[in-house]
Amino acid sequence: MPFANFKVPEKTLTPKQKEEIVTRTTELYVELYGERARDNTMVLVEEVADGGWGISGNVLTLAMLGETTPADPDDPNDA
Repeated sequence: MPFANFKVPEKTLTPKQKEEIVTRTTELYVELYGERARDNTMVLVEEVADGGWGISGNVLTLAMLGETTPADPDDPNDA
């Protein structure tokens, strides 16, 4: 069974963007392995808590990177 695990900073993707990751990753596996992969492909998008990730021995936060939470156009609270 093809499996992909994406770890992303918490609250940096909208539900629509996560859906796109799942869809496009599945399509990639189908392109590589054929149609038989579609029904067996598992894609996991994990959100890592702010400050729970780093690079080169340094803990990174959204504030350090100047990132903000994306607005979800389908969420009336983000309008």
